[in-house]
Amino acid sequence: MKYTQSVGEKSTVKLLITFTEQEWQDAINTSYMKVRGKYSVPGFRKGKVPKVVLENYYGKGVFYEEAFNSLYNRYYPEILNKEKDNFTAVGEPELDVEAMNAGEGVVLSAIVPVKPEVTIDSYKGLKIKKFEYNVSDADVDKEANKILESQAKNEEVTDRACQNGDTVNIDFVGSVNGEKFPGGTAEDYDLVLGSGAFIPGFEDAVVGMKKGENKDITVKFPDDYQADNLRGKDAVFNITLNKITQKVYPELTDEFVKGHAGVETVAEYKAKTRERLERNAEMRGRDETENSIINEIAKHAKTVIPDAMIEAEIDKMVQDFSYRLMYQGLKLDDYLKYMQLTMEQFRAQFKSQAEPRVLNQLVIDKIIRTEGFKADQKEVDAKIAEQAKSVDKTAEEYKKSMNPRQIDYIANDIVITKMFDFLTANNELYTEGGKPAAKKTAAKPATAEKPAAKKPAAAKTTAAKSTTAKKTTAKKEN
Repeated sequence: MKYTQSVGEKSTVKLLITFTEQEWQDAINTSYMKVRGKYSVPGFRKGKVPKVVLENYYGKGVFYEEAFNSLYNRYYPEILNKEKDNFTAVGEPELDVEAMNAGEGVVLSAIVPVKPEVTIDSYKGLKIKKFEYNVSDADVDKEANKILESQAKNEEVTDRACQNGDTVNIDFVGSVNGEKFPGGTAEDYDLVLGSGAFIPGFEDAVVGMKKGENKDITVKFPDDYQADNLRGKDAVFNITLNKITQKVYPELTDEFVKGHAGVETVAEYKAKTRERLERNAEMRGRDETENSIINEIAKHAKTVIPDAMIEAEIDKMVQDFSYRLMYQGLKLDDYLKYMQLTMEQFRAQFKSQAEPRVLNQLVIDKIIRTEGFKADQKEVDAKIAEQAKSVDKTAEEYKKSMNPRQIDYIANDIVITKMFDFLTANNELYTEGGKPAAKKTAAKPATAEKPAAKKPAAAKTTAAKSTTAKKTTAKKEN
């Protein structure tokens, strides 16, 4: 076997793999031995038919496909390993028979999608927005009061109209231009008013209705709504309000938190709540700032992304969506049937998100390689020791319980941290209002990928809005 390679279109490499006549015949013989039991010929026992008889009966090419698969599976991984310093395959190749001449062997062509090279005009000296979030007393009170939710009682309301915070049971029928649309009709649907679960304007129009009331409301689907055929369309919903329920909460007292939060006083409970909220606010600000940094740098990046990488990213997004549905007790197939979507249509909804996510991943990888960020063993061991301490184990005990992927994840996290410390120190960050953000000292120059975008949450009906987080920085993968 010998091969040549050449640069193809749209981040591909074309391999021409030539097999000698002897290699080809050996592959055919191997294929015959492997699959002969699948074929029958009158007068012969199955699996005992001579090769030449099968070729005469079924045609000369009866074993060609299996022979090609055999040669491909044997030699293609070997070629990729030899060329690992020249290119990285990011998807399955497109295979074709380039030539097949009797007595001369065969030539197999493989169009291989490869990881593209990225050119970044600049990733230093940029002006980038930094995100910061503060925790107010009102935030603490709101979060602290969530503990009352578990002990709240539902009471039916009959003496007033519904208001935000109430749960209403409704029937609704939606139509666009007089035609009903899939997912726009439901009966006995429980909706928490003010939750934002439905498209803008829907819940506001329900507020003020009384039990037994029926009315039509007109709302407009958002321009970025998940169903293409409904985007920007005006819709009329006929709504019947069946029932109004309100929650009655207990009072947040020292006695209550002793029994339900494991602390002695409300003041102590609120102090712990503030600590948690401040940690979350810091993490949120950091994550959104890192996204902001990568998104800004990506504006200065140029590359040609192969379709295989975009499709692979869509695969991840679809899988994540499927997991989210599972948490709600739904299956993806059932969701698609309910929404009257084919898998192809469903996947197409993710394409606009997938491409920038892949670009961000490539940008991160490019910066890491250019700056030479790495995680040395001392740094990995220190991080393992830190994690071990948090679970009251020795570093040795904790490390023994870890698998290689977990250790790689720690190394990747160290690399990513170094990269963002470097980018933070080498760019001008400003906060809301244009004020310069405090500079952070860059860590020394590390392979990993940072947070991938959150995916759309499943909607119970077409009336419910599609929610898609804006985060697009690439995820650390282990």
